[in-house]
Amino acid sequence: MAEGNVVKVLPAIFFSLFAFAQSQQDTPQQKAINPPAGQAAIFHRAVTMYDAKNYAPALRAFEEAADAGNVQAMMYLGLMHSEGQGTPVTYDDAVLWFRKAAVAGDSQGMCNLGSLYFAGRGVAQRFDLALRWFRTSAAAGNDQAMFNVGVMYRDGQGVPVDYAEAMTWFMKSADAENDKAMNAIGSLYHKGQGVDVNYEEAAKWYLSAANMGNRSAMFNLGALYEKGLGVPLNADEARRWFAKSAEAPDPTPIK
Repeated sequence: MAEGNVVKVLPAIFFSLFAFAQSQQDTPQQKAINPPAGQAAIFHRAVTMYDAKNYAPALRAFEEAADAGNVQAMMYLGLMHSEGQGTPVTYDDAVLWFRKAAVAGDSQGMCNLGSLYFAGRGVAQRFDLALRWFRTSAAAGNDQAMFNVGVMYRDGQGVPVDYAEAMTWFMKSADAENDKAMNAIGSLYHKGQGVDVNYEEAAKWYLSAANMGNRSAMFNLGALYEKGLGVPLNADEARRWFAKSAEAPDPTPIK
């Protein structure tokens, strides 16, 4: 296996779905006007039905709660329309609900709206608008949006390739404990993109991400042990990390 071909990084934007999935810092929706108690009860019932995969009535209840101003309900509706839960997949409606959440000041709504512009789902593909929404979300402290900005600079999507700028954004995201950003930093050190090749640093970042359950980082760490790059040559350790990567669940939307 050639050194340049072992690194596994997420190639595009990871789509996070729920605002309350962010770190323990205050989030914009926590400062929003709380809906009436009756609407809060409707939202709670909707979540219970959603968790039980009883999607059709959950959708109706979320719509009622969202119409009363519940931002989390808006986020659920965006998810359900984008995933086809209780309704056919309708990206137009996903855009509508994520935009409502974004306008209400919700950083994850901003990030998700940027993801739809990035992918061209429900809207024309516009990297410039995707980057604008990601930056706005990142400025509000959203670590997923920080990662997404880094991806765009790393891959030259809507902007010139700029590994130094990508590293800056990945570091910001990693500081907020985003495992995908940690894996991406490891990849930059592994490949020598924007920095000198440094296998020890790559191994450090891969290990941090792997310990958080990132399957790509587990694979990458195994590849370093297989070649003895930045870590001792150790076939058993390589096989252990490859096995952990194979057994790890696929990345799922943050909840």
